[in-house]
This record gives sequence, C-alpha cells and structure tokens, in this order.
Amino acid sequence: MATTKPLRITILGGGIAGLTTALSLTKFAPANAPPPLITIYEIRPEPATIGGAVNLTPNALRLLSHLGALQEIRSSNYGAECPAVEVFDIYSGTKISESSFRGPDGKGLGTPPFTALRITRGEALKGVLAAISKYPNITLTCGKKTTKIHETATDVTLTFADGTSSTSDILIGCDGIHSATRLKHVEPERTATYSGICNAFGFAPLKAHQKPHFEASGMNFARGGMLLTSFHSAAKDSIYVGALMQVPDDGLQSRDGWKARGADAEKTRADMLQRYSGAKEPAIEEWITDAQDLFLWPVFTLSKHGKWATDRVMLIGDSAHAMPPQGESTGIVFEDGVLFARVLARWMEKSGNGADGTLVKEAFDAYETLRRARIETAWDESQSVVKTVQEVGWLGHRIKMNVVPWYLWWTRAYREKHFVEDVTTCEIGY
Repeated sequence: MATTKPLRITILGGGIAGLTTALSLTKFAPANAPPPLITIYEIRPEPATIGGAVNLTPNALRLLSHLGALQEIRSSNYGAECPAVEVFDIYSGTKISESSFRGPDGKGLGTPPFTALRITRGEALKGVLAAISKYPNITLTCGKKTTKIHETATDVTLTFADGTSSTSDILIGCDGIHSATRLKHVEPERTATYSGICNAFGFAPLKAHQKPHFEASGMNFARGGMLLTSFHSAAKDSIYVGALMQVPDDGLQSRDGWKARGADAEKTRADMLQRYSGAKEPAIEEWITDAQDLFLWPVFTLSKHGKWATDRVMLIGDSAHAMPPQGESTGIVFEDGVLFARVLARWMEKSGNGADGTLVKEAFDAYETLRRARIETAWDESQSVVKTVQEVGWLGHRIKMNVVPWYLWWTRAYREKHFVEDVTTCEIGY
C-alpha cells in the first residue's frame, strides 16, 4: 500500500548501533513510500570517537559495504586487514591454532568474499558518520539527555534535560548497555550486571627493534587472562594491546567505580604487567609498558531473556542483549539493524505506514521471532569467553592450551556459516 506520509523514527544513541540502524532503515525503505524521517539523539556533546579496536568479521564488512560505510572506511585507509587471528601460548611463544577468515582460495569468506578488518571504534564510527552525511532524511543531534519517555497509542514523546521534547511514530533504543530506553520505559527492572571480567586496552608505538610474532593479530593465552596484540592501521606502526581478564567487583558494579577505575591507567598497567609476565616474546612486556591511552572497561551484561519492545518502542543491540565479547559482537549489532530495517520496511510496504490499521507492533513481533534464537545462541557462546579468561594455575593453563585448538577446529564450520551469511537477502519470514 502506497503512502505519501513519511514514517517518523527517533533513535536514541549516536554510537555505531544507532548510526548503522539509521543507514539500514534508509537503505531498505520501500520504493513506494518517501524515506523515513530519522532523528538520532546522542547524550554526549559529540559522537564518541574513543575506545579500543574491534575485529570486523566478513559478515560485518559485507553489511558495511551494503550500507555504503565500508567504502568510506576504505577511502580513508582506516584499519588493518586481518586474514586470521593467530593463537599463542604466551609462555612458550608457540602458535597453537588460528581463527582464519581467508576462505578456501585465500580471498576471504562469502559472496563477495571478505576477510576481516581490525579497526579502532573511533575510525569505524567516522566511516559510518561519513556515510550518514549523504542522507538528508537522517539528522544527528548531540548533547541530548533523555529524562522521560511517554508512549501513546499513536506516537512516542521524549523529554530532554534541557526542557525540549520530540515526538515520533516509533522509538528505537540503540543506547547501549545502560540504555535509557530500557531503564526508563521498556523494562526498568532489567539492569546491567558486572560480568566479572574487564577489557584493558591501549596503543603502543611499534619500535624498530620489535618484530611482532603475528601476521595481523595475535591472541596470547596466559594464566591471568587473554592478551590481544594486533595491528590496527594500514601503516602498521602501532600495536593495539587489549586484555580480557578476571577482576573482582570492588565497586565496579556502580558507574562511578567504573569511571574511577578506568581512569587509573598506571594501576591498570601494573596489573597487566603482572598478569602477563614471563612472556616468551619480550615485545609483549614492552608494548604493555609503552601503551598509551590505557583504560580499563568493566564488561557488563544483561540477562539472557528480557523484553525487547513495547507497542511503539524497540531495543536494538546492547540495549536489548548485551553480552561478553565473543568475536562477533559488532557484526551481531549490524545484523540487528539490517534485519529490523527489512522487517519494518515490509510492514511499511504492506500497511502504508499503518494506514490500513495494521499496528507496527506486528513488525516488532516478526523481528523478535526472526532474531531471538540467534541472539540466545550467541549469549550462550559468550559465557565460554568468561570461563576462558578466568585465572588458572599452571596445570589449568596446560589443559587450556590443549583444549583451545580442538575447540577452534570443532567450531570452525559453525563460525564460517555465520561469516558467509548475508542478512540483506536472507528469508525474514514476514
């Protein structure tokens, strides 16, 4: 059913989830309707371009390419190609396995083939922002703190701390683990829980005498956790140092403790040096010592089962299902946005943006039916990461070094199945 009235969509959260969801909603909007009017509200004064480095897997790159963001990333020469993540025993320096993205002919996985790209969150965000700037139907407004969300049978109104308000047909919460959309409206009692692990990261300049023991990315297993050492730029003149490690709560459950602990860079550095001491490769200790902009970020999670939507409000990404990092977290967020956009576009096409009386909740329910099983499986997989980084003794470490290669071999086909998926064309069942 055709309509001349554009759907008004508000997105809370101007991070990578909110921006890629806005692109998806625009890209997949039905041809027989005007593009949706999308307004993104971000609480920070400007989009956050700080943070660690993420590995964009083949499925994630495929989606960014479809959305026009990968082209912006490539044109700016952001990131470092990652054909595989090699796995090492930190004490012997032995490579015990790898997780490869090369594919059968070395060109990558899927159609078209992609390997992976290690890129800082800031550069990934810049690429997506460049893509967003080409669409006049998308507006990003920063410095907006939401104080109230009011939903009626016909619309949703946000009230901000500065006294202004905004009304739209639907609201999409892409505002992360501590989502105001969830905590103020969708499911206030579903609060974030500290997972028991932290991600400590920084960037160290690569010195002339240092010869990295990995081609692109190396995951180094130690008794005190996992340490990722990786290139993150095409110049390969800097090493991303990222540690996943078990850290007692000690006030981390509160956001104040989260900020204070993260700012204590030297305490974090000393902890990392102790945990990863005895490394066969001397450069590992040097990179930790030299790491700049060192932060400690506690990993928060949400319960496995929770409410994702009301009649006119939908949660996407971490605001709905935050989980410990499991190698595909960013790709899962991109998939969320694309699949939701495709389902919503089908509803827009069928109902004329609801002109025939079909409620948008029908599209929300269809998306949940499509997505729940995949998210719950990923949530289960993420729990193994928590166990993997728990501190162990020498015997436990030796056992782990024998189990990890077997596990990566056993799960290779399953991982590659997701890497070759293209959710822009898969059946959505609606």
